[in-house]
Amino acid sequence: MKPHSHAKTVAPLLAALSLALLAAYPGAARAQSNEELLKELRELKERVGQLEDKLKAAEQKAAAPAPATAQWGMTPQQVQEFNRIAVKTEALEDNAEAMGTKGLKISGYMEPTYIYNRAQNRASFQFLNNVANDGFNYDNSYMGTLALDFQKETDNGTRWRLTLSPNRGTDAVIGNGGIVQEASVSVPLGDLQTRMIAGHIPDWSGYEYLPPTQNKLITHNLLFDFTLPTAYTGAGVELTRGKWITKAVLANMNASKLPSGEKAPVLAYRVDYARGEFQGFGFAGVHGKAANGVGGTKNTELHLFEVDGYFIRGDWTVQGQLSLGQQKRAAITPDPETGALRTAQWLGLSGLAAYKFSPRVEGIARLDWLKNDKHGGGLLGYGADPRNGIGPAIVGRDADSGELIFGDAEKGATRTALSLGLNYLYDLNTSFKLEYRLDRANVSVFEQVKDGSFRKSNSLLGAAMVVKF
Repeated sequence: MKPHSHAKTVAPLLAALSLALLAAYPGAARAQSNEELLKELRELKERVGQLEDKLKAAEQKAAAPAPATAQWGMTPQQVQEFNRIAVKTEALEDNAEAMGTKGLKISGYMEPTYIYNRAQNRASFQFLNNVANDGFNYDNSYMGTLALDFQKETDNGTRWRLTLSPNRGTDAVIGNGGIVQEASVSVPLGDLQTRMIAGHIPDWSGYEYLPPTQNKLITHNLLFDFTLPTAYTGAGVELTRGKWITKAVLANMNASKLPSGEKAPVLAYRVDYARGEFQGFGFAGVHGKAANGVGGTKNTELHLFEVDGYFIRGDWTVQGQLSLGQQKRAAITPDPETGALRTAQWLGLSGLAAYKFSPRVEGIARLDWLKNDKHGGGLLGYGADPRNGIGPAIVGRDADSGELIFGDAEKGATRTALSLGLNYLYDLNTSFKLEYRLDRANVSVFEQVKDGSFRKSNSLLGAAMVVKF
């Protein structure tokens, strides 16, 4: 029976019950006055009304829709906060897209460095020193640098990168004096695994990287400093096929613009294969015409090739590299009969091993060997150099002109370098480095600035703090 039909029957039933009681007990009815009877009837009517009100309230509660329940166990206050955060997030995304910061990543690093060089009679902090004033040498290289890196990827997969490094960037090293380390774009062609790349691109050869955040020691190996290009300015492709990554460009090598009379770019390429999670190998090459250190302003034919590999697992890191190259008209010593400039050739090896004694402390050892004895030597962009130990044996300098006086001018130096270092990871953004390096040659090619003599070896001690974000 429905609640409202039950309520309508309550009053007649109570009235009939009252009449029955009066009939059964007539004496009691006569004993009561009319006033008392009316009072009892009014109370009974009031009680019936209360019961009817309760039944109506129950009907309204049953008919009303149930209030919305919180989802996922959230309270109404939590749902309100969630909605507020969602609206704010959408507003931030819209603002980032309107401001051009969507997909933008900003990072950077700096490396204040201290170097002691025995042959140069110098112990000094070096930080942001101008490469134009001191040149590019193994005792300064890219040390003491600062960089700010901007990377952005658009919705269609185009990547844009600008890395700025005052005084110590690749643009400064190649002689432009700018602050650009890298300025490149990568545009997908059909899919994200096939890309066109263009711009000012740092060299990708070898197992060592340019930034101090990716280089375990302070100095770089002999092959990095003296047998590899600095940067390319040009365009090419990048292909990713499974475990293989291939990059190739037609570009100016170590020049943002070729001089008048030069028209031929070089072909530069890099191929990497990740054999597994812990190991892989790669090779790189450059073929074409480029400037040389002794042949005047005209570019000459150059061929470079290197292969490198790595094994990184647990506490161990092992890396190695083999490089060879040659360049026409780049040898230090000309033909003794005709005076013609001859081809420079070199062959080099570098190996590095590192072991983590603890999660924070790592020991590193690196050994380099560079054979460069043909026609008096001559490396990529370098002639005879008593600071870096390149060229034939040196017996002194001319008293009037200051020019170097060679011993056997036909035989260049074969160089070695042993580096021992420690890294201490202070926190996720800061590390401290310490390195001792011993450079040697089979002939006397290191000038002792203090007394003007020449020796077969030189020692270097370095310390650096690398901070990144």
